[in-house]
Amino acid sequence: MIDTDTVRAYLLGLQGRIVQTFQAEDGKEFISDGWVRPAGGKLEGDGLSQLVEQGNLLERGGCNFSHVKGQALPPSATQHRAELAGAPFEAMGVSLVMHPRNPYVPTVHMNVRMLAVTPEAQPPVVWFGGGMDLTPYYGFEDDARHFHRVNADALAPFGADKYPRFKQWCDEYFFLKHRNEPRGVGGVFFDDFNEGTFADGFAMMRAVGDAFVPAYLPIVQRRRETAYGEREREFQAYRRGRYVEFNLVWDRGTHFGLHGGGRTESILMSMPPIVTWRYSWQPEAGSPEARLYTDFLRPRDWLNE
Repeated sequence: MIDTDTVRAYLLGLQGRIVQTFQAEDGKEFISDGWVRPAGGKLEGDGLSQLVEQGNLLERGGCNFSHVKGQALPPSATQHRAELAGAPFEAMGVSLVMHPRNPYVPTVHMNVRMLAVTPEAQPPVVWFGGGMDLTPYYGFEDDARHFHRVNADALAPFGADKYPRFKQWCDEYFFLKHRNEPRGVGGVFFDDFNEGTFADGFAMMRAVGDAFVPAYLPIVQRRRETAYGEREREFQAYRRGRYVEFNLVWDRGTHFGLHGGGRTESILMSMPPIVTWRYSWQPEAGSPEARLYTDFLRPRDWLNE
């Protein structure tokens, strides 16, 4: 049985808990921007964008909920199910990106979502997706191990294969092919997941969503008071450029939203507020900035090293 009302209620509750947590941590109130797409257009539905800019902790942080329906599923959502392209669909999810001000606090992304497709004269097809990944500017092994441990523990009840499988999927997905470079230290990622029953997939999606705060908040609290200067801020802005490149060139969620007629302001809220690019630049060998590349921007077995 497909119970989209229960999924919607969970996602709105998750968004509320996350925003309350980081609003308290930042000290500046998030703004709330609700929106509605009336029936008759390419998409119909509603959503709630909640974000803070120029906060004490977060230079920009946003957490979005959206619930849309459309008459033609775009090809960007059917990479592995081409036969469903063009069918009516319903999609809902929570997606967040947090860009801290302090370069020693990593950027983080998390997303959990459900997609239901109703092809003509066929049973509905439902799948879940989600995950989270960590993008440090100055890496700390303890932070990466903690982030991966919380994710592994969250997925453990669903089978011993899930964390290693989704960790590899994350390493492969959040990878800038045009630079042959990982975006960060990974985490977990899964998409097009419909193994088992609807209840099984929904439970696993909830486990990932509920793991976000315990995975990220202790890292924030551990690093947010670390002293930094202009050098660290410049490197942070440079590395944020990689984040922009990935989102615009490779990210399926961005493409799905933009190509499917989604709300552009909410989709592009994930972009960092300050970013730079340098031509053919590399950090000085042996520097803290170089250590990000040598020690962190490569797949590692964070649980067992």
